[in-house]
Amino acid sequence: MKFLDLCKVYIRSGGGGGGCVSFRREKYIEYGGPDGGDGGTGGSVWAEAVDGLNTLIDFRYQQHFFAKNGQPGMGKQRTGKDGDDIILRVPVGTEILDEDQETVIADLTELGQRVQLARGGNGGWGNLHFKSATNQAPRRANPGQEGVERTLWLRLKLIADVGLLGLPNAGKSTFLAATSNARPKIADYPFTTLHPNLGVVGVDNTEFVVADIPGLIEGASEGRGLGDLFLGHVERCAVLLHLIDGTSETVAEDYHTIIGELEAYGGDLAEKPRVTVLNKVDALDEEGRATRLKELQKSCGGDVMMMSGVAGEGVIEVLRTLRQNIDNDRLRFRTSEEEETWQP
Repeated sequence: MKFLDLCKVYIRSGGGGGGCVSFRREKYIEYGGPDGGDGGTGGSVWAEAVDGLNTLIDFRYQQHFFAKNGQPGMGKQRTGKDGDDIILRVPVGTEILDEDQETVIADLTELGQRVQLARGGNGGWGNLHFKSATNQAPRRANPGQEGVERTLWLRLKLIADVGLLGLPNAGKSTFLAATSNARPKIADYPFTTLHPNLGVVGVDNTEFVVADIPGLIEGASEGRGLGDLFLGHVERCAVLLHLIDGTSETVAEDYHTIIGELEAYGGDLAEKPRVTVLNKVDALDEEGRATRLKELQKSCGGDVMMMSGVAGEGVIEVLRTLRQNIDNDRLRFRTSEEEETWQP
């Protein structure tokens, strides 16, 4: 399934049905009076966060969503049928923006959350409503209210606990594949990852979700490479895992490149809790490890961990550090029954 995180949709709620002008006509009843019914209410357009979706690809093939109009009223005081509502089923974490792509209408961050995007028009009154002592045979009825037409943008921000950051080929996809059941594409050339990947990682009887986004390069905030299009997927993360290629000759510059792009992106992304890791240490000797580690610690001014996603060295320690930075309400605790359950 192709990943799609931004799309444009056109919606329109249904218009209300018109009221009816009718009079009671029965044998032996000389003055039946008005009996025109009201028009039905038009259908509304809703958005609902549902389970089982992690992309907006469905909206690539259908962009127009028009609710049905309410039926007009009829004689014998019969009200017209209401128009059916339309529900846009979106993944959890979807933002709904106005046409300017800046005004946030709704942010669906919880499963089952619903929001009304366009309300259906009210049905018009039939002539029965206008009957009075001085007007016992009204010949007027209200038309139905028109529907609302809008152009909206849907933007998906994945719900993850940990976000992976780093230059291309820093080992992000390798780390995700080594610690979860996710199978991202891994190769020895830059920009192997072209769209975000999610993986569920388990450590010490707890699980959390890790998001891998395409690598950033210098000038990504200005549109270079894949740009910063995917940084929105780590805005909701509790902690960021910054991986730095230990085989690079410029680990300090690599570190500052990513930090500079986070600051240019804004949204307090650079202020999030961050775990800095020197990756691919299996390719370094003891002297090379010490040199790179000292240089990186001097640049970031804090603790730096060492890890090798391929060899598995230091992976558990990194996962435990990430777990400590994640709020308990985000963690998924395994029960003893789940641990004892045998799986082939």
